[in-house]
Amino acid sequence: MALEVLSALDKAKTQWYHFTAILIAGMGFFTDAYDLFCISTVTKLLGRIYYFDPASGKPGSLPPNVAAAVTGVAFCGTLAGQLFFGWLGDKMGRKKVYGITLLLMVICSIASGLSFGHTAKSVMTTLCFFRFWLGFGIGGDYPLSATIMSEYANTKTRGSFIAAVFAMQGFGILAGGTVSLIVAAAFRKAFPAPIFSVNPVASTPPEADFVWRLIFMFGALPAAATFYSRMKMPETARYTALVEGNLKQAAKDMSKVLELEVGAEAAKIQGATNKYGLFTGAFARRHGLQLLGTTTTWFFLDIAFYSQNLFQKDVFTAVGWLKNGKTMSALDEVYKISRAQTLIALCSTVPGYWFTVALIDRMGRFTIQIMGFFFMTVFMFALAIPYNNLRGDKCPDGYCGGHHMTFIVLYSLTFFFANFGPNATTFIVPAELFPARLRSTCHGISAAAGKAGAIVGSFGFLYASQSTHKADTEAGYPPGVGIRTALLLLGGCNALGLIFTFLVPETKGRSLEDLSGENEEEMVAAPAPTPPSIQQV
Repeated sequence: MALEVLSALDKAKTQWYHFTAILIAGMGFFTDAYDLFCISTVTKLLGRIYYFDPASGKPGSLPPNVAAAVTGVAFCGTLAGQLFFGWLGDKMGRKKVYGITLLLMVICSIASGLSFGHTAKSVMTTLCFFRFWLGFGIGGDYPLSATIMSEYANTKTRGSFIAAVFAMQGFGILAGGTVSLIVAAAFRKAFPAPIFSVNPVASTPPEADFVWRLIFMFGALPAAATFYSRMKMPETARYTALVEGNLKQAAKDMSKVLELEVGAEAAKIQGATNKYGLFTGAFARRHGLQLLGTTTTWFFLDIAFYSQNLFQKDVFTAVGWLKNGKTMSALDEVYKISRAQTLIALCSTVPGYWFTVALIDRMGRFTIQIMGFFFMTVFMFALAIPYNNLRGDKCPDGYCGGHHMTFIVLYSLTFFFANFGPNATTFIVPAELFPARLRSTCHGISAAAGKAGAIVGSFGFLYASQSTHKADTEAGYPPGVGIRTALLLLGGCNALGLIFTFLVPETKGRSLEDLSGENEEEMVAAPAPTPPSIQQV
């Protein structure tokens, strides 16, 4: 029986191939995070290059609709890719689809940097086109990487292995800031320019156009470096056995990459007598509330997680990392924004991910997610309620007075507990709960709900957080409810995430077949002498 075969995977000792699989899948996530987050280091540069109006007396900036398109189009592509490739991964197999997503990321990373045109509109249009398809490839990596890692891992360390794949996102964010920092520093040294207030035109040298292009194209390198290894990975044994019904091939594939001795005989599964589909009453009864839990918690988490740009500028100005745009050249601004993003990632983002890797198989997914949402709620309210007092008064270079160090600590703790909390667990749990034939699809649906939350957090709250007074809003934006009220709403989103977590069961220490109910499905085997005998070497 298939379950006897797959129990060998659950009991297998941790081996070198497990770490190889983490690296192969993780480099995809490294690239995903790099491509999605590096845009924040160059948006101001794009504004200076393509939207400078000498009559304004201010550095150029992207109009709100263009800024939303350039940043958000990748999220839209990611959402579409999560749904499409999640479904395709269950229909065609994890391996066949896995290479397509990576190839798409490589091609579109390069194409984004080569965005062409003679006008600002044409350059932004081609950039948005390629970033949509870049996001489409990135979206496919979410369900496929999570599913592949969960199906390879043993029961004891499965949470840590999937979390380690996701934790590469932290290094991708860190790399986005670091690469931008290095490129900006090199160009700033090679092409020195005066600050904007001294010479507005010369403050953006023509060579600055190469900076954002090089930063985007660098994202192709880590993806391309792992393409061959990704193509050499065998199909997961669980897909081969439970979906394709070929035990012999599943046993053969396992013996190639893991230290397992596989018997010569194998049965061939003709199919389960009660294989229900996604849109059936059986699925709704068994997994409906679980899918509701995984989608809603990811949705509310990403609203808060991707809304960090609302007050990131306050953090940067509070500590003097970023000054008024008139006091910098275009390359100075890229350098300082990149430095700030790198420091935030190094001190807050990356550690949170690896706390999860270290502790998830001890504490459990449910405990970490509840804890994360709880502290995110607490610290978001702690930022929101005394926000005006913490921020201080507005002055020419940012904000004066206030309690900046307290502000920064609360900001850092909010996102530390996002990463040592639901940002990791919402990725892990959907890869464990659902049957193999629907696992990638259900993970893709959950991830797409998260990206819908990211769109709400990035853009809905960006508009909502604008001042209630038209005179104090950012250029091109209508009045909103104010950042303090927006932060209170975000705290409420975190609280809702905590509540919906109670729909998601604990998965620690249980086999995927127990969690999905596949142990209960009656398997009908074709005539064969005996099921395979597998022993740990």
